[in-house]
Amino acid sequence: MTDITTEKARIGAPSAQPFINGFTEEGESLSPINAGDATTTTAAPAAGPLGGASVKSHSHGGGVGVPDSSRAGRLTSYNLADFKPLTGLEEDWRFTPLKRLRGLHNEALTGAAPKVSVNAPEGVVVETVGRDDKRVGTAAIPEDRVSANGWENFTEATVITVPAELQASSEVSVLINGSGTEASAQHIVIVAERFSKSVVVLDHQGTAVVSENVEIVVEDGAELSVISLQEWNDDAVHASSQQAKLGRDAKFKHIVVSLGGDLVRVTPSTRFTAPGAEAEMLGLYYADAGQHLEQRLFVDHAVANCKSNVLYKGALQGRNAHTVWVGDVLIRKEAEGTDTYEANRNLVLTDGARADSVPNLEIETGLIEGAGHASATGRFDDEHLFYLMARGIPEDVARRLVVRGFLNEIIQKIKVPALEERLTEAVERELAASEH
Repeated sequence: MTDITTEKARIGAPSAQPFINGFTEEGESLSPINAGDATTTTAAPAAGPLGGASVKSHSHGGGVGVPDSSRAGRLTSYNLADFKPLTGLEEDWRFTPLKRLRGLHNEALTGAAPKVSVNAPEGVVVETVGRDDKRVGTAAIPEDRVSANGWENFTEATVITVPAELQASSEVSVLINGSGTEASAQHIVIVAERFSKSVVVLDHQGTAVVSENVEIVVEDGAELSVISLQEWNDDAVHASSQQAKLGRDAKFKHIVVSLGGDLVRVTPSTRFTAPGAEAEMLGLYYADAGQHLEQRLFVDHAVANCKSNVLYKGALQGRNAHTVWVGDVLIRKEAEGTDTYEANRNLVLTDGARADSVPNLEIETGLIEGAGHASATGRFDDEHLFYLMARGIPEDVARRLVVRGFLNEIIQKIKVPALEERLTEAVERELAASEH
């Protein structure tokens, strides 16, 4: 169990790990071979307004941002043309190998999107709608070029609505199954209406090259858990923007589990729009040789008296395995009474793997309950191994026990027994592979 009460914050610097070929100290994106290509995509009309007052400054198509160092100053727009072509020198892309995005950042996304199949309990409404549906755009607005490209090119959206006061009897299972490698766009909207309670599982499988936008609305008093599982085939490329907007006294749990795929980049965000809301953002990732697994999250405390807790844990093994975690927490001037903490832990199992971890905390008011962040990356704890081996446990078994215990803290918070069992088995397979 992670003890966050005795840790010291560590601001901004990537963790010191053995270098991978093609990477400088700042990551692969600073290499000349990573330069992005100019885009030829034509901008499309805006899809709709971002609801609420949680964004300090955003654009409905003009690309207006606040040109300062604040996380609130990030350019946002529904139009691809407002985002400059990527070079890899941008802060948000400096760790991402652009050459492996397979066109998500610089081509029209005309491929067939992964098939969506929803198994929902009684009362939950599932619809397929056009991009002109009024619910599209109520919770999110693109914050980067790949997200904007997905927004501009999707043709239909899946909308999942949990009606007011419904206590869902089981989880909403959303199977997202890819079957092609042509660059595509996908859009999903999840709405938890007032005082409802539900769990939604986004289960990504198969092969795909996809820019995905997921909008999440948690209305007043609602409780919603969203679990995004990336268990793609080895050749998949997945960039997913998952933005949530929370109402008064809402409770939101967001869990990212990334295991499969060639390149997976998930950018979750939570924005508080009314007091009393709570958010828990958790993550688990396990990178094998050659995999790039990236998580960049944002918690926007824009109003008073809200709470957030962030904990991501990852393990890496094999040559050129690379993980990236960047956590941004913003406490605005109006957000008095905020209570927040974020932490990231990485366990490097073999030589040749690299974990970059960057926690960021921005505070505009001192009238808060508490705020902090921490990051740690290292190898096995020799004391733990010695303790187990001194009691007759072989070294290989002891190592597996340490890793299993390290990651199980996240798995046990999922609270979906079948999924917890599935992930435990997946971790066991990864550990077995490391022994060979």
